[in-house]
Amino acid sequence: MLLRQARPLLGRAAVRQNAQQTLPANLRGYAQAAAAATTQDTKPPVALFGLDAAAKTSSLDSTSKSLAALAEVFKKDTKLSGILTAPTLSPGDKSQIVQELQRHMGGVDKGETVKNFLKTLADNNRLGILQGVCEKFATLMGAARGEMDLTVTSAAKLENKTLQRLETAVAKSEYSQGKKLKVVPKVNPDIMGGLVVEIGDRTIDLSVSAKIAKMNKLLTDTL
Repeated sequence: MLLRQARPLLGRAAVRQNAQQTLPANLRGYAQAAAAATTQDTKPPVALFGLDAAAKTSSLDSTSKSLAALAEVFKKDTKLSGILTAPTLSPGDKSQIVQELQRHMGGVDKGETVKNFLKTLADNNRLGILQGVCEKFATLMGAARGEMDLTVTSAAKLENKTLQRLETAVAKSEYSQGKKLKVVPKVNPDIMGGLVVEIGDRTIDLSVSAKIAKMNKLLTDTL
């Protein structure tokens, strides 16, 4: 795994989380929304720094697949984001990490757009924002394709059959607005059980933690 290969580069250095950094001003020209490439009248729903080259070279599909592959790496290796923000990474360390990230893309980066983007992030000490870029690019591509995220949060991982039944049920309801749904499963043990379903600007909280909170409030109000 990438974590095992990168750990020797860190030594005993402290790792800090800083996924909310933004690119410096001289890189803002590198960024335009992916959705704008599909239709000039579509305004990007979120700001995204980087990857306008994908729109200019008509490589949105390969770029999307590359970033999706990197997003999977972050899901499998939860400590990766911390590694990328380590202040002690040398230029050589960053180069090795970029090469390893490229390997995980599996050759789908046809125009080398993501490869160049990774190098830009590394050169400007911004590898720490990569996870956020992957998530926002997926949001933009979904908007461009007319998709709507259906986020399903559970206390434990759900089976694919369960997710498919939920998708089918929501697709038939008014909440889908007739759009194609993209299921985004998440796991949060803090909800204790049940589900939290988010679609568009609506949230349906059927979690055990929410029920306990309501019960506690009811007891508090009656005492």
